[in-house]
Amino acid sequence: MSALARFFLHDKKVISGSDREPSIITEALEKEGISIFTSQVSDNISSDIDMVVYTEAMPQDHEEMIAAHALGVPMVNYFEALGQVANEYYLIAIAGTHGKTTTTAMLTDILEEAGLDPTAIIGSLRSKTGSNFRAGKSKYAIVEACEYKRDFLHLEPDILVITNIELDHVDYYKDLADVQDAFHALAMKVPESGYIIADTGNENVKPVLEGVKANIVYYRPQLDLNLKLHQPGIHNRLNAAAAIATAIQVGVSIEEANQSVENFAGTWRRFEYKGTFVSNGGKVPVYDDYAHHPTAISMAIAGARELYSKHHITVVFQSHTYSRTSELFNDFATALTKADCIILLPIYAAREENVSGVTMEKLKFAISDSDSKAKVVSGPEEAIEYIKKNTPTNGVVVTMGAGDMTTKVAEGLVDKNLV
Repeated sequence: MSALARFFLHDKKVISGSDREPSIITEALEKEGISIFTSQVSDNISSDIDMVVYTEAMPQDHEEMIAAHALGVPMVNYFEALGQVANEYYLIAIAGTHGKTTTTAMLTDILEEAGLDPTAIIGSLRSKTGSNFRAGKSKYAIVEACEYKRDFLHLEPDILVITNIELDHVDYYKDLADVQDAFHALAMKVPESGYIIADTGNENVKPVLEGVKANIVYYRPQLDLNLKLHQPGIHNRLNAAAAIATAIQVGVSIEEANQSVENFAGTWRRFEYKGTFVSNGGKVPVYDDYAHHPTAISMAIAGARELYSKHHITVVFQSHTYSRTSELFNDFATALTKADCIILLPIYAAREENVSGVTMEKLKFAISDSDSKAKVVSGPEEAIEYIKKNTPTNGVVVTMGAGDMTTKVAEGLVDKNLV
C-alpha cells in the first residue's frame, strides 16, 4: 500500500492513509508529505475524497469502509488501483508463491543500473534506497503480482515472471489446481509479443503454461553458483536467475545483469541483518525474515546454515493466519524442525476467526516435546528474555513471519552499542 501511495504522491495527488498503529513505514510516509491517521475510524473518511484504495486485509464491514460507501466515495482494492496506473507502462509483473519481492528488487536494480530508468513498486524496502518505490521516466514498470483472491488479474503484463507455484492463501484457494488456474489466467493475458519467464521444468508450473500466446523463457540456465551474492541460499540464486533472464529480454547484457545482482544489497525483512547481542559470553547475530510459508521457512533456515554451518540456530516464528497454520500444519512442523531451537509466538489472526482450533501448543508438540527444542511464548518480551538466557555462545537468531511480533523480537534483542 505504501509504495502505491508514493506513486500517487509523485503524481502530484493529495494522499492520506490510515493504519492501526504507527510504524517505520507510516513515519516515513508522513515525512514525505502524506497525512497518516494512526487510528482507523469513520471520521477519517470525508466526502471530498476522490478515491479510497483499500487492502484486502480490510474487512468490508470496517467503519472506514462503511463510511466511504455511505458518502458515495469510489472504492477500489490495491490491485485495481495498481492496474489503473501500471497497465499504462510496458509492464513487467513478478508473480509466484515465493521470491517476488527479492526478484522485483533485483530486477529494479538491474534495469536502473543499465540506464533503463524503470518505475517500480516493490513489496518491501530496498536496502539501497530505503524505499519501496522508484519513480522512473521510461516506458518500463516493474511490480509484484500477488495471487491472493486472483487480484493480479487486474494487471496486463507485457512480461510475466513466475518464480514458483505452491498452495498458499488457503483461506481463498481450495487446492493447488485452483492456484494454478489463477496463474494460468494471468499467463493467458500476456500478448504474443510478450514473454513469460518461468521454471518450465517445475511440475507445478507446467500446467500454467499450456496454451499461452507469449514467448516462454526458461530462467534456470541463468542460475550461476559462482555469483557472489550478499544473500545466502539457493532460493536467492534462483531469484537472481529469474531477474537476469528477464533483464536479458529487454536488452540488458548478461554481464551487466550479473554485476547488478552481485551488488544487490537486499530488502527489508528478507534475511535482513539487524545486529548482535551478547549471550553467555558470545556475540550472537540476529536476522529478520518475512518467511511465513513452510517452503520459505525451510529455505531461510538453509540459507542460515550456509552462512553459519557450525552454529546453533534459533528460529522465532509467528504463523500468519489460522487457516494457513491449520492447512499446512505438518509442513510447518517439518520445516521448523530443521532449526536447533524454535520459539513460537501467538498466531497472527489477520482477518480470521480460529475455526480449526489450531494452536501453537499443538505445533510445538508436532515439532518436539522438549522445551529446549521448541517453546511457546506469550509475546515478544518473553521470547527476548528466554533467548538472551538460553542462546549458546555460537548462536544465531532468525525471526520469521508476516505478523506483527517477529520484528519486535529482532529489534528488542539487538544491542545498539554492538556492531
